[in-house]
Amino acid sequence: MLLQQSPRHPNLHALNKVVALGGGHGLGRLLSSLAFLKERLTGIVATTDNGGSTGRIRYQHGGIAWGDLRNCLTQIIVKPTVASALFEYRFGGNGELSGHNLGNLILKALEDMRIRPLEAINLVRDLLKVRVGLMPMSESPVHLSGRLSCGETVLGEVSIDALTEVPQEIALTPEVSATPEVIDELKQAELIILGPGSFFTSIMPCLLVKEIAQTIRHSQAKVIFIDNIGKEHGMAGSLSLPDRIEWLEKSLGFQRLNGVITTPIETTTLPDHIITLRRALQDDIIHYRHDRYKLSKAVDKIITQISI
Repeated sequence: MLLQQSPRHPNLHALNKVVALGGGHGLGRLLSSLAFLKERLTGIVATTDNGGSTGRIRYQHGGIAWGDLRNCLTQIIVKPTVASALFEYRFGGNGELSGHNLGNLILKALEDMRIRPLEAINLVRDLLKVRVGLMPMSESPVHLSGRLSCGETVLGEVSIDALTEVPQEIALTPEVSATPEVIDELKQAELIILGPGSFFTSIMPCLLVKEIAQTIRHSQAKVIFIDNIGKEHGMAGSLSLPDRIEWLEKSLGFQRLNGVITTPIETTTLPDHIITLRRALQDDIIHYRHDRYKLSKAVDKIITQISI
């Protein structure tokens, strides 16, 4: 594949460790676009999902949210195989298995066998021949919660996505510790990437883990935020780009963000400490998703501007 072998990413190839944080669809797209970095790239995945197959499994059997981890794994695969197709298989029909993803069930089975979530992911990575690193933000079950202006608290990603107003505050319930290896990866990182993805339910959850936020705050790595192609659905869509930056820096520390990759139609002037790269990055077929090659070139370009 051109993306896997291309020499046209000199700045990225010069880095020893790149770490990206987020949720399933957006993070998976980014990881697949940078997969040529192989072991030098690690994705840290939010584990607060409580919808769909993942939500049903969590409601009935407990445990962490596996859906976004599975989604990232399948997007990183360079060459589809029978094993990857099996891992992504979704049951049809009307029975109890209807709508369940086999990959979620496999990962849940490994969890029930008392295998560490990180080790379970590594077992599947070996099976699918995925060389990019992938880690859950925490190995403990956790949900996302939001506090509204009226004082009410809502629990769960699905409920937060359904809100009609931006929450005053979001938090993890209960507070959980980071996966230890996540902290090690962040300490080694030269570049840390946030996004793209759903702002409150994919990007922010990782930053709500205190050790993760503190490690990024004190890291020497440059930090960039990749904006979505289009406006988010629901209340998150009412946030301007400066609003999102304010939320991020509230977690990471003032002026901790070094760069933003956004679209040409985003004309807002950002604070002086943030380098802004505006590019048309949409995929030619699926217009609301980033084109993998265009995205990787944009990341490579902004590296020169933020002086890594």
